[in-house]
Amino acid sequence: MRCVKTLAVIWILGWLSGAAIAQPDPARTNAPPQSIQQWLNDNVDPDVLQSLDQIDLGAIQDFFTNLQQSFEGTNIYDLGSLKTVAVKVLPVLDQYEETEPYAAWLRAHLDDFGAANEMQREMKAVSTNSAATTVLRAPTLKFQRSVWKRELAGKPWPPLAKAYVPKLKRIFLSEKVPPALIWVAGVESSFDPRARSPAGAAGMFQLMPATARREDLSLWPFDQRYQPDKSAHAAARYLRDLYNHYGDWKLALAAYNAGEGRVDKLLKEHRANSFEGIAQWLPVETQMYVPKIEATVRQREGFALEDLKAPVG
Repeated sequence: MRCVKTLAVIWILGWLSGAAIAQPDPARTNAPPQSIQQWLNDNVDPDVLQSLDQIDLGAIQDFFTNLQQSFEGTNIYDLGSLKTVAVKVLPVLDQYEETEPYAAWLRAHLDDFGAANEMQREMKAVSTNSAATTVLRAPTLKFQRSVWKRELAGKPWPPLAKAYVPKLKRIFLSEKVPPALIWVAGVESSFDPRARSPAGAAGMFQLMPATARREDLSLWPFDQRYQPDKSAHAAARYLRDLYNHYGDWKLALAAYNAGEGRVDKLLKEHRANSFEGIAQWLPVETQMYVPKIEATVRQREGFALEDLKAPVG
């Protein structure tokens, strides 16, 4: 029975990776992906289905779909509405060895939902009213940094941080990258090397497959993204290359999260030369990512991103 439940949850995550997150196939634009419930009806004995009632598989599928849509959108406030479901989904993913990597990733992002809600509450307090409709302005970067500062105040280090931070700092130094930036792993995965996102990023530094291969990591037969030392070296090299391309840590971090192609395109389209100049057009995930790392580095290391030295070499 446990095996059947595990396979059902894995199916959801496979559906997310293969259908919800991938670019749609033009030949199948009118053919929506099969629902998890339909798959279960077609493949699982009816008596077994009754035992699965305690796991709302459709809700998990909907949650990850909505989460990806919110992350890829540009309205930060949409993200806050998913917090309640996220809290419920997390223990389900924690039940199975196969889905624990997704639980590790989701756990590292729970504070994103809380921060989005906090931004929405505070912006409502200063919003203007037009007739009966409340118009919310997008949170400024300065405002986001203040929210993250409060979110992080008094918050202890992630449980795994003390075991990894010293070694990761040595690796970043060996790659000529400011050691304070090892907190990218804190934001990405809470320093959990098992973490895997529904989008396919993996490991402590959440490297996508293409990035990993470009940084000489092997994905088969063993995925080296899950090896802390190797992924740290790769992440440091990638950050170094991004800084050398942009000459700015905020833009480098934005590209680390959203991809260089997207950042380059927005800089060109809006004739901008800074993260602030393109932030409102970046995906929500990236809009929140850079201020969160700014606040984390300042809280944990006492540095502003502007204070960090340029990589050497």
